[in-house]
Amino acid sequence: MDGRKYVSLCKFSSMAGNVNKISLSDYYFELLRNLNADSKLDLIARLSQSLKKSEKEKNISLEELFGAYKSDESAVEIIAELRASRTFNHKTETL
Repeated sequence: MDGRKYVSLCKFSSMAGNVNKISLSDYYFELLRNLNADSKLDLIARLSQSLKKSEKEKNISLEELFGAYKSDESAVEIIAELRASRTFNHKTETL
């Protein structure tokens, strides 16, 4: 993005050097407005599908996740492996 486009996205206030930021949607619209119609339709479809997926994912309860982790190792073996992999970097400094 060249400097002229960036300046058009951010409006600089002359008072105390403050920058008035535009909304994120306005920023992306400015960035994407020159795309052809097919590309815009593809983006609309992808955004719509991402909304549908996120709505489905929100309905997962914690109870549905119970027992989701499967392993051939027993719980005792997993705990022993976790404890063995711990590393401590505690160094005592001399006075």
